[in-house]
Amino acid sequence: MAMPLQQPAADAVHTHEITFYDGTTRTVKVSDREIPYPEGRLIISRTDLNGILTHANDAFIELSGYEREELIGQPHCILRHPDMPKAAFKDLWETMLAGKKWHGYVKNLRKDGSHYWVYATAVPNKRGGQVVGYTSVRRKPSRKKIEEMTALYKQWLAAEKGA
Repeated sequence: MAMPLQQPAADAVHTHEITFYDGTTRTVKVSDREIPYPEGRLIISRTDLNGILTHANDAFIELSGYEREELIGQPHCILRHPDMPKAAFKDLWETMLAGKKWHGYVKNLRKDGSHYWVYATAVPNKRGGQVVGYTSVRRKPSRKKIEEMTALYKQWLAAEKGA
């Protein structure tokens, strides 16, 4: 079943350079256009131990705006929006490396520069008692929580820039 998405109208797009945890950088295009999370859909992806995408379900492909071949083999952070503070991902990785389930709100960047919000649950995948990768399931977030997290993430970003 194809997921209906609003087609972003032409709006101001600007470029932004993102620096990742490993020191690499990527220039991305960003607009203020939000694509609403579709009702009744779950986004599911799996990564290896290094955060490299190994699986993306159809809802993930459709909402991200990428083709499956463009995502598989890429770091999951290909979707990182510049409004997301490093502290949010630090918490995610510390929680997962401790073998625990993580929950949080994430603003993701689509290929076209627009964005969408998700409520994510990420868990370590274990086989034979060993963590072999990670799975993330994303659901429709609450608008109230998005507003709260937007304000909090702005504070965290300001603190990161001031540090």
